[in-house]
Amino acid sequence: MLQKEEITLVVYVLIIVLFVCAFTVLFVLFFLKRKNILLVRQLEEKQQFEKELAKSQIEIKENTLKNIGWELHDNVGQLLSVANIHLNMLEKEVPAPVSERFTETKQVIGQAIQEIRSLSKTLNNDVILKNGLAASIQIELERFNRLNFLKGTFTLQGVIKELDSSDEIIIFRMVQEFFTNVLKHAKADALKVTLEYKEKDVYIKLQDNGVGFCTKTTSSNSGMETMKSRAALIGAAYSLTSIPGEGTTLELIYPYKINATIL
Repeated sequence: MLQKEEITLVVYVLIIVLFVCAFTVLFVLFFLKRKNILLVRQLEEKQQFEKELAKSQIEIKENTLKNIGWELHDNVGQLLSVANIHLNMLEKEVPAPVSERFTETKQVIGQAIQEIRSLSKTLNNDVILKNGLAASIQIELERFNRLNFLKGTFTLQGVIKELDSSDEIIIFRMVQEFFTNVLKHAKADALKVTLEYKEKDVYIKLQDNGVGFCTKTTSSNSGMETMKSRAALIGAAYSLTSIPGEGTTLELIYPYKINATIL
């Protein structure tokens, strides 16, 4: 009889232990699940914050560039235009020995006015949106060709589609950033740009024939990091390859948003 009661007691104790263990396991699983949910939420909030911060920084930069563009066009450009008018008024009074130099000075000022107007357009996002991505890139390359910085060639393929306006500005600024790096560091004399409008995305390839660099040993500079972060912001695939002595290539694949339309 006593043995039976002992067995019953052991069974009850085992049941209680199992219940406590099951409860503990469920509690731990619930705690881990809640913790994972909180971690995921915190990560999403952090990513959203970084995305909004990047957008704000881009908006500030765009407004700054727009203001600089206006200043160049409305102030510096106007001052040079006035100087050119004064030179035209004085042209008949210039002595013959200095007439040739006077004419050359007029031509230089005229070229400066043209370049300032062209530069101001590439800084103003309203003008970029009006011209479109393809035309804006082509204008930038033509400016390099005029100034003999390097030989720029542009290839356009496919039917142009209207992109999200803010994303289009970001893509163009990335292209400009690559151009800037080429002029500063690449020592290139040729720059090729391919812009292809495909069925589901836009493919952009930028390639120079400069000195290149080793991507494994060279730390990313601020320009490269800026391009990479901007690509992530608009959901574009980003690839930068470079070989010492063989130049650098940047490839972007930007998927169309739902509202993309054919122009």
